[in-house]
Amino acid sequence: MADNNSNQNAANKKIKNAGFRKGLDIFLFLLPAILLFVGILIAPIAVSLYRSFQKWDGFQPGVFIGIKNYRDLFFSGSVHFVPALKNALIIAFFSVFVQLPFSLLLALLLGRKYKGERFFLTVYFMPVLISTVVIGQLWLKIYNPDYGILNRVLGAVGLSNWQHIWVGDPKTALGAVVVPTIWQYIGYHMLLMYAGVKGVSSDLREAAMLDGATNWQVDRYVVIPVIKPIIRTSVIFAVTGSLKSYDLVRIITNAGPTHKTEVPSTLLEDMLFLRNKYGMGSTISVMLIILCFAFALAITAIFKEKGE
Repeated sequence: MADNNSNQNAANKKIKNAGFRKGLDIFLFLLPAILLFVGILIAPIAVSLYRSFQKWDGFQPGVFIGIKNYRDLFFSGSVHFVPALKNALIIAFFSVFVQLPFSLLLALLLGRKYKGERFFLTVYFMPVLISTVVIGQLWLKIYNPDYGILNRVLGAVGLSNWQHIWVGDPKTALGAVVVPTIWQYIGYHMLLMYAGVKGVSSDLREAAMLDGATNWQVDRYVVIPVIKPIIRTSVIFAVTGSLKSYDLVRIITNAGPTHKTEVPSTLLEDMLFLRNKYGMGSTISVMLIILCFAFALAITAIFKEKGE
């Protein structure tokens, strides 16, 4: 009896040792990724959060001021964060309600196996591959009031009174940023949705067609519900990408005129590198992180199905 117990204890110990070695192997295998994740993502967020409670110019020791930076962010007229956030939300609105429906339409059409499907996929996706600097310069040429193609076309069709200084007018400057932003990423979201459309079972399509459904009815009642998770992902990308928008704004309008196209990222750059307000810059970065997470969670909740 004693021998049986000894053998059982030895077997249990051996199993525990094997489980420990396996867990250790897994931990060591994941350790480089964990260190990169902590060093590149978690640590900078923690430092930004710490600095957001300080008045710091980046050189002298920081002075703890509590939540003053957060109060100034929303209630001080010299920071311009609320107008900047409003501009980012306007870009997000047009991205969700103009860009994504157009991307979905293209994905549904190309998913029907039209002739030249691959060619059109390449053409529509091409703006995503072009450098944003190049796209910004391209649209600056289009908007140019003297030789830009937009004013030239308006003059050619007898709409000379519509010709405008598009980038220099506070009333049209933000729209001049929204249009190329929508144009650049239509192909990106189209490709995501196209992959989902092509993944829909042909049996579902054929069953719906046999029941008398038209192509649009198949898309509405069969395809779109199936690719709903992909649409949700595109909405999250569109909104969070708009909140983080920077490059096209900086290239096309330089956040002007008179801060009319300022967005949080350009304001962040201004605080850090022009005003040396690293505490306020850290506060803006923390708010951007919070807003991106909040919108991602809200969008996920909106798209949540019953039973999930």
